Amino acid sequence: MPDRPVPRLQPGDTAPDFTLPTDDGSTVSLSGLRGRKVIVYFYPAAMTPGCTKQACDFTDSLESLRSAGYEVVGISPDKPAKLARFRERDALRIALASDEDRSVMTAYGAFGEKKLYGKVVQGVIRSTFVVDEQGRIQLAQYNVKATGHVAKLRRDLGLDAA
Repeated sequence: MPDRPVPRLQPGDTAPDFTLPTDDGSTVSLSGLRGRKVIVYFYPAAMTPGCTKQACDFTDSLESLRSAGYEVVGISPDKPAKLARFRERDALRIALASDEDRSVMTAYGAFGEKKLYGKVVQGVIRSTFVVDEQGRIQLAQYNVKATGHVAKLRRDLGLDAA
């Protein structure tokens, strides 16, 4: 394992571009979404309790996020076929992309050393990034909690009227 921590992106940094396969056989690329605000979130594994909760929360908020100008892309190391089962099982409407070699996660600082049950392991660091219309990081959040994260993100972005 590397001794140094994974570099983390900061607001104002250029978001690393990516083109990844999706659950429906197409691809999604960050450059293809230029001109729109994009929420890119990284999660460890499809169909696990925390990741399911987070994906369902994003799906439940998708219409209001889109009306505020945001697209949502969820990225995990799962194969596209597993992501397709995840979408089907939980009626997900967000884009689901596969980063099997974890290269995009690494570029975003969302893969590396983390603590899991008190042990240091290599893995996906649950993270969320808001990318502006010009492809710059507006918000970078690492080690987010699956439960309640979308509500917190909405507050951070000033999207909650309540």
